[in-house]
Amino acid sequence: MASQRLILGSGLAILLVISAASIGLDVRSRSEIDSVERTLSVLKRISDARALPRSVESAARGFALTGDASFADEFREQSTALTAAFDGLMAAVKSAPDEAQLITGTRADVKRAIALGAELIRMRSAGDTAGAAALISAGESRALMDKVGAALDRLVTEERRLLGIRTGQSKTNGRLLLAIDLAGVVLILLLAVALTLAARRASRELQGALSATKATNLSLEGKVAERTKDLGAALEGLRRSTSVMETTFRSMAEAVLVIDAAGVVLLSNPAAEKMLRYKPGMTLRQLRAMSNVFQSDGETPMQADDMPSAKALRGEEFDGLEFVAKPVRGAPPIHLVVSGCPLRDGDDAITGAALIYHDITASRETEHKLQQAQKLDAIGKLTGGVAHDFNNMLTVITGTTETLVDSLRNQPKLAQTAELIDRAAERCRELIQHLLAFARRQPLEPRTVDINGTVVDIAKLLRPTLGEQIEIDSVLAPDVASVHIDPSQLANSLLNMAINSRDAMPNGGKLLFETSNIVLDDAYAATNPDITPGRYVLLAVSDTGTGMSHAVQDKVFEPFFTTKEVGKGSGLGMSMVYGFVKQSGGHIKIYSEEGHGTTIKLYLPPARGQVEATAPEPVRRGSEVILVVEDDQLVRNYVVTQLGALGYKTIAVPDARAALALVDKGEKFDLLFTDVIMPGGMNGRQLADEVRKRRPGLKVLYTSGYTENAIVHHGRLDEGVLLLAKPYRKAQLSSMLQQALGE
Repeated sequence: MASQRLILGSGLAILLVISAASIGLDVRSRSEIDSVERTLSVLKRISDARALPRSVESAARGFALTGDASFADEFREQSTALTAAFDGLMAAVKSAPDEAQLITGTRADVKRAIALGAELIRMRSAGDTAGAAALISAGESRALMDKVGAALDRLVTEERRLLGIRTGQSKTNGRLLLAIDLAGVVLILLLAVALTLAARRASRELQGALSATKATNLSLEGKVAERTKDLGAALEGLRRSTSVMETTFRSMAEAVLVIDAAGVVLLSNPAAEKMLRYKPGMTLRQLRAMSNVFQSDGETPMQADDMPSAKALRGEEFDGLEFVAKPVRGAPPIHLVVSGCPLRDGDDAITGAALIYHDITASRETEHKLQQAQKLDAIGKLTGGVAHDFNNMLTVITGTTETLVDSLRNQPKLAQTAELIDRAAERCRELIQHLLAFARRQPLEPRTVDINGTVVDIAKLLRPTLGEQIEIDSVLAPDVASVHIDPSQLANSLLNMAINSRDAMPNGGKLLFETSNIVLDDAYAATNPDITPGRYVLLAVSDTGTGMSHAVQDKVFEPFFTTKEVGKGSGLGMSMVYGFVKQSGGHIKIYSEEGHGTTIKLYLPPARGQVEATAPEPVRRGSEVILVVEDDQLVRNYVVTQLGALGYKTIAVPDARAALALVDKGEKFDLLFTDVIMPGGMNGRQLADEVRKRRPGLKVLYTSGYTENAIVHHGRLDEGVLLLAKPYRKAQLSSMLQQALGE
């Protein structure tokens, strides 16, 4: 009994140490993440500021050369933006003395360069062209701006160095956390085995004592009773400790598999069934047959000798082994990190292995979205710089050709040549305006706009443009707020999106415009790094066309990217829409399914004072069991987290096939919460019909990235069904669940 207590006490002490170490590493990991986010924020500010010095200097020179007042306006606007950018940079790096000193020195150069530009504009305005030319020739302003750019480059280099260090530290902490988890699982298994052996040994000792003392049974009854009591207490302690260990093991978020030398699974936890789709009784070979396994790039097949189980059974200990599993039946791929170690007997022979799997699909998808946003931002900065400088040169060209055309009116052939040059220059100007729109550097004239009135006017103009085969409809919220944007650019954006929708519906279809007030919360912003939480006006454009693949959606905002035939599209329409929305302080999101259609959502900033603050809806908690069917891994994890926070129990599956398998197995749940459009040949409505055949009267709530009116408009759902449109807030989810459950 003493040995049992010793084993139990030692094991629990080690578990406490491991838990404390895990908590410490978790705190350190969160600190590293905060540092990485600060560094990314500084890099973004530098990226936004980098093109401004050249713009200030170019605008001043442009005014000096042409006298065009728009260059003076641009100089003042860009000077203000440059000063504000450096103020923001100073605030962002104030905790880093070296970087703060560099920004302080550079800000003095910026002020001097702005002062030189103002003096150049003053000279040109006063007619002192000689003085202006001399000031330009001196080159001091350009040298100062080059010096400012060099300082920003040094700051970028330092921040990237810090980002690399902090990223490495974060990965090291992640590996240590996985190693600690693995050590905890192995310790639990060893402690359970040791306690079981100790209990058996104690039982054998008791049986021997009883056999040896039969002759003196009457005199030893008290001792036997005492020994029996001690054994009962020991067994009760073992039962409690085993229960704690089993509860800990079953509640782990990581999937755990313990296998023998032949690959037969000896032990697994519920996370393995959920994450790996493992079912009790399956061998490792059967589990592998359900998916194709690739290296971390998702393209290179993983060889049999490189599989985690093979490495562990060869005696290798490892952590952080990353791979991608793509189910053979069409479910979404899953990105995993696995740690493993061999299990040995008393003779040090390998008898099996323990494997711990961690699902990092959500984090990889978030990284992909961040990379896409950074790529578009980088392309925009490069495009804007080139277009701006080219625009300055084109100003001189167009002005010169206009003068040339007027002077050659008496020479028809030369005049015709000059007009060709002038028309070509005009086409270049239009192209540059599109590029500046994408780069968020076009001159906007924002004002308060009635969004509903604009949509109605555009719809009238589109009817003859799109043709009779396209049915145009609109669902406009009567209480929608006004927006603060450039109305002409909004009209151009709607026209571009409508033409793209027409081209996606060559045999005709339906085009739908919708408006509403909406709030994007912190949870939505967490998975979309380029959005600021808050109130917006939603303008959605939906069509019933061919839809877009994920690969096309990733590139649709890039300039010159088009899926149309050569000569039928410039590839600048959607990039212009993207730049206009971002420059206006808004957000754009595309939801599309191949063969079903596309919804483009513009989240536009409301005019100041147009949206009144409303009291948040009370969030009610529930206790029912909800079957969640969602093919997107990131969205599925988010929904399960939100439902858990509301008190509901959840069962989550990626497709209709898996949902029907649970129903046929007899799984009990109170509500089916399903996406409408899913891969695998069965959509959400068809799934609900099949489930109701098996369980009449089952309550169903649908969700979709399409808007509610777009779904009904496309004919996918009957009128009156309950649909929760993505994105949604916790209060909206709670309200719809209560409505669906009949509360």
